[in-house]
Amino acid sequence: MSSGILEVVLVDAKNLMDTDAFGKIEPYVVIRYGNQERKSRVSRVIAGSNPTWNESFMFNVECPKGANDQHKITFRIMDKDTFSADDFVGESIIYVKDVVSLGMEKGTAKLPPTKHRVVLENKRYYGEIQVGVAFISKCASATHQFEDENVQDIGGWKQSLHVI
Repeated sequence: MSSGILEVVLVDAKNLMDTDAFGKIEPYVVIRYGNQERKSRVSRVIAGSNPTWNESFMFNVECPKGANDQHKITFRIMDKDTFSADDFVGESIIYVKDVVSLGMEKGTAKLPPTKHRVVLENKRYYGEIQVGVAFISKCASATHQFEDENVQDIGGWKQSLHVI
């Protein structure tokens, strides 16, 4: 079984639906990959429907053979409310199977920050969220750790080390 680390970079969102009757929304994002869940900080900036987070989240990845649709990341955008339940703003799902597969093959793979449409409860599109994804296999991370921490520069040996 192959494994690795998936880094998800939550950049920002634009033109989100304002769910507050008074004032601006205070959005945060619940990010789910498999059975793992992370939560961003609440964006309390004046921007309201155009929040910026610039946060990174790490997820463990296991790749059993024959796994088809488990490589999806769900971004559930919520509006923090003080005196009532938080409001659902929208959701976006991205599939990262290709990034994970390429990373397993080459050691690392990256999807630069890209805009994805936000879907409302009524299945209409409203706004966008920008996220980036990077994957590094455990073998590659162990090799990089070995190179960086344990190898001493003795007679140019470090420079001649090639990792395949």
